[in-house]
Amino acid sequence: MLLSTFKFGTSVEMAVVCFSKRLQFLNVTLFRTITTHPVIRGSVCRCPAIHRTVNSTIPHTQRALHTSQSVMVAKILSVEEIFNKKSLHDYLRRKEMEYNSWLDSISSEKQTLDDEDMKIKRTNLSALGPLVQKIKELGRKQKELEDTQDLLKDNDPELHELAESEKEACLAAIQDLKQKILSLLIPEEESDMSDLVLEVTAGVGGQEAMLFTAEIFDMYHNFAAFHGWCFEILGVMSSELGGVRHAAASISGPLSYKKLKFEAGVHRVQRVPKTESKGRIHTSTMTVAILPQPTEISFTINPKDLRIETKRASGAGGQHVNTTDSAVRIVHLPTGTVAECQQERSQIKNKETAMTLLRAKLYSARLEEETSKRYQARKLQIGTKGRSEKIRTYNFSQDRITDHRIGKTIHDVHGFLQGEELLEEMIVFLQQFSEQESLMDILKDNDQNQ
Repeated sequence: MLLSTFKFGTSVEMAVVCFSKRLQFLNVTLFRTITTHPVIRGSVCRCPAIHRTVNSTIPHTQRALHTSQSVMVAKILSVEEIFNKKSLHDYLRRKEMEYNSWLDSISSEKQTLDDEDMKIKRTNLSALGPLVQKIKELGRKQKELEDTQDLLKDNDPELHELAESEKEACLAAIQDLKQKILSLLIPEEESDMSDLVLEVTAGVGGQEAMLFTAEIFDMYHNFAAFHGWCFEILGVMSSELGGVRHAAASISGPLSYKKLKFEAGVHRVQRVPKTESKGRIHTSTMTVAILPQPTEISFTINPKDLRIETKRASGAGGQHVNTTDSAVRIVHLPTGTVAECQQERSQIKNKETAMTLLRAKLYSARLEEETSKRYQARKLQIGTKGRSEKIRTYNFSQDRITDHRIGKTIHDVHGFLQGEELLEEMIVFLQQFSEQESLMDILKDNDQNQ
């Protein structure tokens, strides 16, 4: 469970960041416009100026860094390597048999089935239908390839050339069908289509950790721009040297949570800090939390379980700080989870923001518990959002970024911190390996159940 404690600090202006982009991968071309301007929460920013006002005094929480974790080099299997596994073919054959069994059952017992049984069987058919269709298409294409191979033995040059062309088309279609079959086997996560709340917190390392936290926050800010997502700042508490003690933002856009969920954990930086006079390399850390934002329909909170407190905001920020009870603190009594907000002058707006944070924390805790149960046997805990895990190191002297969960290293630290192609590359590798792990788990369970 993720619990965060905040102290009321200085008010900050709400900023909504809206982005537009056109992106073509492989030969990457990026056209991007960024507009950022303080506005009323929920409205759309239209100002061309680039401007953010961030100021707060939330203290950072230090967390232990586990340096004994060994780096494991994870291999991403190719489609062909996965399809060469006997367990996969056994699993696909079993799914075809299940589908045919449901189909025969509906056809033969149609007159005797009650409505509930019929509904269950039709649901099962509907779920398996796309997979079985692709399996059958793959079988037809493979038979077509065999026939084409026979034509290649013909001595007629024109026929041989035609067969070569047909062979290439068959191989491409087979590869595409195999990829689609694997995609259909990997279950969708309940929260993958959610928006999210991003929280960053400085860890060990004092001012250097806070400066690094500010860079990571900006990296995700730019990553939102890269994908055309909206980035709404919920609160930032800055340090004396321009760093960040703690910051939170709401990110919304297609697949935003699905991409960023692997970023949760401890990020470590190794470099010579700006505050270091003798040129020594220091190690500092910061923590990223990625909390899915559920809809009211998918996740509800009983108002009777909440204790809502109001008080005067503390810190600098004008006369309203001392005269208005605008700060809101919400406690979820069954779990003790706390969410606080004082950044707006309006108590109503602060309550809305605090409820957004609380809902995200409770929902994330529930998902983390489910994920932990599901993947407790895994050697690599991809995507568990464990805030005590050291997931990545940014080494400036060696100009490299290493993700310790999959042993993936990318060079060009400054380019990576821009939050564009290099960060996208790392996330794609994490997604691929996570999907591969899920598929291997499915096949392993299938073998055990046979």
